[in-house]
Amino acid sequence: MTDDRSHLAVPDYDHLPTAALADRARTLDAAQLAQIIAYEEAHGAREPVLTVLRQRASQLDAGAQPSGGDPAGLQPEAAGAPSGEKVGDTDAPPVNPPSHGVPTNPTQPRG
Repeated sequence: MTDDRSHLAVPDYDHLPTAALADRARTLDAAQLAQIIAYEEAHGAREPVLTVLRQRASQLDAGAQPSGGDPAGLQPEAAGAPSGEKVGDTDAPPVNPPSHGVPTNPTQPRG
């Protein structure tokens, strides 16, 4: 197996959290899942990931079917583009001086 992961059925496989990977694994058939398991064993060997993948492989062996959908579908774990709105922009009114005046303003009377 090569180090190139572009052939894997799940895009950005190495960057997905385990929970997201579990969701995407439901869309894979047995051959695709076996390919990802072999890749993980050869590269990261992350036990939580292998546990999730092997569990799904067992489900497929027992007769489960891939869930339909796209393994590259909606990716909530990826941050979206910034909206362009600046943080801290509000429609709040400007700050008004206290009713008794500002002590540093010489035109206002002092009590």
